[in-house]
Amino acid sequence: MKIALGSDHRGFIYKEKIKQFLAAKGIQTEDYGCDSPSSCDYSDFGIKAALAVANHNVDFGIVICGSGNGITMTANKVKGIRAALALNPEMARLARAHNDANILGLSEMFTPEAELENIVNTFLNTAFEGGRHARRISKIKDFEKG
Repeated sequence: MKIALGSDHRGFIYKEKIKQFLAAKGIQTEDYGCDSPSSCDYSDFGIKAALAVANHNVDFGIVICGSGNGITMTANKVKGIRAALALNPEMARLARAHNDANILGLSEMFTPEAELENIVNTFLNTAFEGGRHARRISKIKDFEKG
């Protein structure tokens, strides 16, 4: 498995922590920035991570900013991306199981650090359930076509 990572300065610390615990599990990451806690724009890095997922260069993406909203909204602008903000493990599970999310959005401000690894693991280890949920996802794909 290979995961795209992207953050702005407000998500930098969590991005680095995620990179470390994924590496310890033998999961490869591709870091699309940012490279420091210096002020930067979430959109620059959310787009890069989302494009890596959309182009099938990686299996999933994880994007992080202060609230999680801006970088998740940015990722969702890329065709084929279903980025979901998850503030707890149950939101992460439902994002995968019901919405077939391919990018996990995280908030460094509102996600307790103690929950971070559990949220990421839940997202990466939950399968899409299909069934009625597949019908709903197909409607999103149809909408993308215009």
